[in-house]
Amino acid sequence: MTRIKRGYIARRRRTKIRLFASSFRGAHSRLTRTITQQRIRALVSAHRDRGRKKRDFRRLWITRINAVIRGDGVSYSYNRFIHNLYKKQLLLNRKILAQIAISNRSCLYTISNEIRK
Repeated sequence: MTRIKRGYIARRRRTKIRLFASSFRGAHSRLTRTITQQRIRALVSAHRDRGRKKRDFRRLWITRINAVIRGDGVSYSYNRFIHNLYKKQLLLNRKILAQIAISNRSCLYTISNEIRK
């Protein structure tokens, strides 16, 4: 009987997986089974942290806005500021407000004084 050579499909699949794990250290970049486990773990972490990054940035923006607003007057806080924004129907999101707070504090003071009235 003639010898049957195995096909290239499995090797191609493993090579693709190895390219994904080429930056990993030790056995995590060399052994196929370990590479597969680490790949799953890396993709799970990436998926989880995409959502976490959005939360972290929102928290940062809120902190920046609150710091500037409280500097204006101690009796005024972030949640009152946002509440008054919604009452006056000013559609400024937190990202824009945080950029204004960093670059131009006087502008944010003006906005807060206008909506406080």
